[in-house]
Amino acid sequence: MRGDSHDAPCGPVASQVLDVLLRESSYVTTPRLRRSVESDYRSPLGGSGDRRGPVNPFLVLVGAAPVALVLFLGAALSADADQAASATVNTDALPALARDLLPDIETIRAKDCPQLPLVWLLAEVQAESSWDPRAYSNAGAAGLLQMMPASWTQATGQSAWNPAVGPAASHPVFDPRRHLAAAVPWMCGHLRAMVDYLQRNPKPVSPLDALAVCHVAGCSRVTGSLSGIPSAGEAGCGADCARQVRSYLDAIHRWVEQYARPAPTSGSSVATTAAAYGGASSGCVVPDPTGTGGCITQTTAWMLTQAQAAFPGTPATCWDAHAWTPTSDHPLGKACDFTLGRIGHFPGPADTARGWSMAEWLRGNADPLNITYLIWQGRIWSASHADQGWRAYTGGGVYDPTDPTGGHYDHVHVSIDQ
Repeated sequence: MRGDSHDAPCGPVASQVLDVLLRESSYVTTPRLRRSVESDYRSPLGGSGDRRGPVNPFLVLVGAAPVALVLFLGAALSADADQAASATVNTDALPALARDLLPDIETIRAKDCPQLPLVWLLAEVQAESSWDPRAYSNAGAAGLLQMMPASWTQATGQSAWNPAVGPAASHPVFDPRRHLAAAVPWMCGHLRAMVDYLQRNPKPVSPLDALAVCHVAGCSRVTGSLSGIPSAGEAGCGADCARQVRSYLDAIHRWVEQYARPAPTSGSSVATTAAAYGGASSGCVVPDPTGTGGCITQTTAWMLTQAQAAFPGTPATCWDAHAWTPTSDHPLGKACDFTLGRIGHFPGPADTARGWSMAEWLRGNADPLNITYLIWQGRIWSASHADQGWRAYTGGGVYDPTDPTGGHYDHVHVSIDQ
């Protein structure tokens, strides 16, 4: 997502990858070793999702192309990318190697996969290898992201290693920069395909969690389970398989919270209390007063009036088609965005403080205003997880959370329940 609008997350390449892969018995065609939360290496998850099979030549073509160019780009970060990294990541919490590689990681991610959140990528490497570039398992998985031999060939178009022997000490899979330059575009192909699959087949799983399930257990466990995260007995996943999948997801989520930049102290408080909405729920029947030409619900109109009274002069936009995100509240008239500073730019200190004042006021008045969730400054608050406060916002694998607009640094998003 760039500038004033959200870019569509998928395109023809993602659809082709999805169509090719879903014709296979499972999404990824090679076995992968998973690293457990307790840091021991285990055998690949068994069952019908086992990913043995031939290398898919289409994936070799998709994955190998960016690697040389990424390496050529080197470690230089633009000022915007550097600001994005510092805005979303708590660098003090990172392992030393992760801090050293952060410019390289952000260069690769920003070029090839902006919708893969930086903090999620850092967390997944931690869950896979604890940031040990020479990590190797007896199943043949190697390096920071524990690439299997066939996966490495898919990603690079190069020959890999014999799992019984392992890579040579000088193999690029053990070189952190070359490993990430190959692995991140390969992951991104899977992420885009999962976004596309979930748009065609809605399930209560985020694309990022679906991506992680693909890597830990095979994408057949996403496609073959009701929720996208297999329970015991679903998609050939037994009780131990289901436990490992859940443990892996939980580990990534914990590391995301640890590596995410802490929510800053909010701005000065606004003491006014919003008046509760007393009307009935309605459809999108009120002409949008923010000038979009669309409509909003009566509850949204009430919230908008109350918020503009508490924070006069703050620009707002409510209705939007959001055709690329069918689950968005904007086309339903159940969401508004309040702009702080200029859209497409990180706000200055005064606008940031004002935005936090507004976000905290909305959070404090969530009940009377029927607010379901808020997003601001790379953080999300939801009524369903109110006890967890402001959590890290990852963009769900659809939006770039390091972008000023994608990460909601330039606007406060408000969603309403009716």
